[in-house]
Amino acid sequence: MFVIKRDGRQVPVRFDKITARIQRLSYGLNQTYCDPVLVAQKVAAGVYRGVTTTELDELAAETAAALTSTHPDYAVLAARIAVSNLHKNTLKSFKETVRIMHEHVNPKNDQPAPLVSDECFEIIMEKAGLVERPKGLVKDRGAAARLAPLPLGHGDRLDSEINYDRDFDYDYFGFKTLERSYLLRLHGKIIERPQHMLMRVAVGIHMRDIDAAVRTYHLLSERWFTHASPTLFNAGTPRPQLSSCFLVCTKGDSIEGIYDTLKECAVISKSAGGIGVSIHNIRATGSYIRGTNGTSNGIVPMLRVFNDTARYVDQGGGKRKGAFAIYLEPWHADVFDFIELRKNHGKEEARARDLFYALWINDLFMRRVESNEDWSLFCPNEAPGLAEVWGDEFDALYTKYEREGRARRVVRAQQLWFAILEGQIETGNPFMLFKDSCNRKSNQQNLGTIKCSNLCTEIVEYTAPDETAVCNLASIALPRFVGAGG
Repeated sequence: MFVIKRDGRQVPVRFDKITARIQRLSYGLNQTYCDPVLVAQKVAAGVYRGVTTTELDELAAETAAALTSTHPDYAVLAARIAVSNLHKNTLKSFKETVRIMHEHVNPKNDQPAPLVSDECFEIIMEKAGLVERPKGLVKDRGAAARLAPLPLGHGDRLDSEINYDRDFDYDYFGFKTLERSYLLRLHGKIIERPQHMLMRVAVGIHMRDIDAAVRTYHLLSERWFTHASPTLFNAGTPRPQLSSCFLVCTKGDSIEGIYDTLKECAVISKSAGGIGVSIHNIRATGSYIRGTNGTSNGIVPMLRVFNDTARYVDQGGGKRKGAFAIYLEPWHADVFDFIELRKNHGKEEARARDLFYALWINDLFMRRVESNEDWSLFCPNEAPGLAEVWGDEFDALYTKYEREGRARRVVRAQQLWFAILEGQIETGNPFMLFKDSCNRKSNQQNLGTIKCSNLCTEIVEYTAPDETAVCNLASIALPRFVGAGG
């Protein structure tokens, strides 16, 4: 039986070679509990005629990962096998990898389709001039030779800084996540190593400041911090959209306004942005439509369109699902339908399960829940302005509309409250954020009322039909900053 090596040669399958490769990667592991021979035996059982060495490595990594429940060292071994396999299938040179990615041509139409931006490519390939020759290269040749200039390009400098051993610091799950979504591919095959990705990100951020790019690379590579997914996906590429979170308000209660908002969400999702959308101003079910002399179908059919857009325009072309969080205030007449949109039972046409839902709750509602008073539900087309005010102004306008009899429906506040809790128990949605507290603490009060947060609910910024709020994220690895003394 033969195995196909990476260079295309066919060689006989040898169990001892499989075992030796796995043993070489088992250094430092407790071989009393982490047995490379056991892994090799299971791999040998899966060998078939024409299997490739890449497939054998993949099988070995999966086999070791499956044994993790018996000892955690198997997870380390699995990661090492997977990383070693990637290293054997990719180039060691960052510079040459960038060149190949930049020269990529779409095989379907022979059109240029570079994976790296022209600017980044030019910077990496640019000659940096003459620099002092490193002393280690000219040892024992005298001072004159040590001072001889050495031509060095930016790409050569960046290659010299990369430490590929750090790829082995990833655990198996983390490395497979990188493989699945983050590392760039050509013709379906991964072409980047994790260290290439980090250097691409560093250069994409700092451009011609090579020293800063090198410092950033080492901080990322040594895992002091990490950038957010959109930055890792897109930095250094022809579409360098690096922001994580976007807050959008519906541009208008009209076909034009709704579909303009939908288009904006699609464009954001295309480049891996997560989105929070406020829909407080969309008229409720049964509202009169002056332009057609008809009545509105409410927010549910509209949200089904947003749901399908989130499914269709996934982030980064299949790297992860599109993610939209929809915000609604609890006075909206369609709020009960809104709460049920993610439930697994009920009419399918009244469900949109791929969106996330959040309630933008005012203090007045919570006070009425506490005292179990009545709560009035309004259509924003018939009771305008409630989304534009907060605090005492909201309380005054809301109670004014109640006195004027504009409510579509009156329920007990606790009835709505328990519907919210039931939805959270069943689906984890809706999230709850507190409108008055967010606006009271905001330093953007001079701009207007804040209408929503983002997908992850960690930022609160002002939005308007002509203003989209944006947030850039990164994460500091706090354990790296804890010394031996605590």
